[in-house]
Amino acid sequence: MRQLTRRTALFTGAAALAAPAALRASAALDAVAAEAAALDQLHSFQLVQGGAPLLSLAPRGPGLERIANVKSVSKTLLSLLTGIAVDRGHLSGPEVRVLPLLGRAPAGDARDALTVGHLLSMRTGLPSTSGPRYGAWVESRDWVSYVLDAEPEGRPGTGFTYSTGTWHVLGAVLARVTGRDLHALASDWLADPLDIALPRWDRDPQGFYLGGNQMAMTPRALARVGEMVRQGGRWQGRQVVPEAWIDASWEPRARSPWSGDSYGYGWFLTQLDGVRAAYGRGYGGQVLAVVPARGLTLAVTSDPNRPARSRGYFGDLKRLMAAAAEAAA
Repeated sequence: MRQLTRRTALFTGAAALAAPAALRASAALDAVAAEAAALDQLHSFQLVQGGAPLLSLAPRGPGLERIANVKSVSKTLLSLLTGIAVDRGHLSGPEVRVLPLLGRAPAGDARDALTVGHLLSMRTGLPSTSGPRYGAWVESRDWVSYVLDAEPEGRPGTGFTYSTGTWHVLGAVLARVTGRDLHALASDWLADPLDIALPRWDRDPQGFYLGGNQMAMTPRALARVGEMVRQGGRWQGRQVVPEAWIDASWEPRARSPWSGDSYGYGWFLTQLDGVRAAYGRGYGGQVLAVVPARGLTLAVTSDPNRPARSRGYFGDLKRLMAAAAEAAA
């Protein structure tokens, strides 16, 4: 019989003490997985901690390796591209005025004060083009002009108006100041460094790629974007997005009247299990969330053809993400 040394005894005792905690963590993750699978709108759910996948499931939908439309999570991706554009000198910063960047004459009203930062935080003072107004906007002959020619409803920097159209204006700004289309920028600045695929998506009548909607990638690629952000914008030793930009993007600048969460530059700001979290959200329940204090990235894809209201399915997703953050604590 092997002699029980003091070291062996200490190891055995520690393992015995650790086993219940490990079992509790495993049971908690199993419960999260079961809860995720029970949501009939959910296609995939991934929970990654410190680069290690804790949960990766796709109870329905095309799976983790097939392209999925991330809808308005595109706004979060566009915010990342804007930070890179600032870092590379294409934009002087979020305070730069929008109309001159697009070669437009002064409007003689509140629109002249509109900045890139106002576009990023959806505090433009312009009417929304989302919800019931989305159809008329995308059927117009000039999507950028449709947004910028609209009569202001307030001054930039006040209020919060959810609008994909103002993000499309931001996408046009990036294309104009760099001399490259948005797909080329997103491919070179985000997709290639992360080694992910980014298919082409919708364009407006002038050829500008839609800013703020309809971008697509695999669920695994979406999680990889989140992991890059969680690591302060770094991926495999390369600084993809400036860390200072991510910090600035997570500063509260507005508040959503629907969820009650704060909003920064393309990120909603909330708490999950009592700790700070930032997330991008798309129609139907597409979510990319980062919980820095827990080292977590959460990526969710859902049926893109069904709504996900804050008091319905999206509320279920927030509770699921909070349970996941608790299980990973």
